[in-house]
Amino acid sequence: MKKYIYIFTFITGLLFHPACTDDLNLAPISSISDANYWLTPDQFDAFVVGVHARFRTHIAAFQTLGEMRADIFGTEPGNTGTFTGEATQGVERLWQQNLNLDNPGVSNFGGFYSNIGQLNLLISKANETKILTAANKNYYLGIAYGMRAFYYFHMLRSWGNVILQTDPVSTFDISNLAKAASPAADVMNLIKADLEQSLNSFGTDYSFKNTKSFWSKAATLMLKAEVFLWNAHRGGGTSDANVAKTALTDIQSNITSLALQPSYASVFSSKGNNEIIFAVRHVLNEASISFIASSFVPQSGLIANFYDSIGNRKFNVTTDNWGGLLRAPVKSSTFRIYDPLDTRRNSTITAAYSLDITKRPTADTFKIAGCFVSKYQGEQNAGARAYTNDYPIYRYADLLLLLAEAKVLLGENPATEINLVRARAFGSKYITATHGYPNQAIDANPKDALLKERLLEFIFEGKRWYDLRRFGDAYVFANTTVVALEAYKLLWPVDRNTLTNNRLLTQTPGYPIF
Repeated sequence: MKKYIYIFTFITGLLFHPACTDDLNLAPISSISDANYWLTPDQFDAFVVGVHARFRTHIAAFQTLGEMRADIFGTEPGNTGTFTGEATQGVERLWQQNLNLDNPGVSNFGGFYSNIGQLNLLISKANETKILTAANKNYYLGIAYGMRAFYYFHMLRSWGNVILQTDPVSTFDISNLAKAASPAADVMNLIKADLEQSLNSFGTDYSFKNTKSFWSKAATLMLKAEVFLWNAHRGGGTSDANVAKTALTDIQSNITSLALQPSYASVFSSKGNNEIIFAVRHVLNEASISFIASSFVPQSGLIANFYDSIGNRKFNVTTDNWGGLLRAPVKSSTFRIYDPLDTRRNSTITAAYSLDITKRPTADTFKIAGCFVSKYQGEQNAGARAYTNDYPIYRYADLLLLLAEAKVLLGENPATEINLVRARAFGSKYITATHGYPNQAIDANPKDALLKERLLEFIFEGKRWYDLRRFGDAYVFANTTVVALEAYKLLWPVDRNTLTNNRLLTQTPGYPIF
């Protein structure tokens, strides 16, 4: 029987891979199978592009798992809907922690196993082939092992025990696989092994491909730092913190072009800039960040009922054509966490105001009605907004703050790294004695200072929930609606369909089964 592999990956890879081939003996796409693929370097190249294209389809799940249960989003006190009048339509279950097997927040383990299956196949075929150059073979193996570790680290932090699948199978549907989950400790062992396989494969190659939209050695080192900091907070102590610090300083030593962008907004308005380490590519008429319009920005006609106090103007449907559905507004309390001089505030969040006319004829004043995230501005295309910003997975500001975290765990001074981030945030308004570490009140507790700095820096980049989880359960209980008596909610439930189709899987402890 022929083994047919995912046609999606092939077609995507072929569409977006710029190379061509003179080999006219290739089978047509309709009959591509495991037997007549993997015959040319171009086919490997196309497949690698394909796994990145499939990775792109998972960023909505990365963002949901990484921050939607944290303290960023929510309706205003006393309101069940958004300030624009749009219904939250069940999204509120995420920040209210009302998830269950029928409303799991993320189903089918995010769909991650679809790409894990492809990565397993790439690892197998790259190890077997003799048609690739050594450099390309090693780079592709570095990508595959690193990206597989990334997926499993997401699942470890979200569900704990998950199915380990490393065999190269042609098709893989987690919801129809009769296989039990492995203990979280075994998942972590695979993650660590994959990290080392990735780094060994990359060797001394620190190069970036496709304007930093391909996984790289730097991306693996960033992931290694995250993994070992996660463990450092869970008994690994200074030993694991040192591993994380070494991984981060390895990047700094060997990729000297990395640096903070001069302005915060420019990080998201330009592709492959000096701050980006790894980002998911979006291009007009190819792909956009589709989940923004589905839940995070308001309908243009509804936002036009409110005011922009900064511009002292009323929003309008021409320039404020967000064209979305606001299911997940940013809480006004989140907006107020920022110092008004911090440029990250208005580059991340748009506040909408109502005009308070109760004091007429003396004065009209603005009263905040609500907020929405506006970090990714996209571009205008034929009168509509297309969300074509790249979505950052790792960037240099993250490196600096992870390095600061490692230093805190090691009893070292994190001032250099924190202050680089703060200085960029405040720009010309930065005053060391006021804004610099350790001069803010929150700096009395370095962990609190780091968590706040990461919140201000990384909203809508899928990091806040994971940050709170990494620092420890007490931080989750203190900053979210999860309470200690329901600590099982630190993990996510498994959806009904997956449990039904795979009877060897069990529900996350604490959640009802059926």
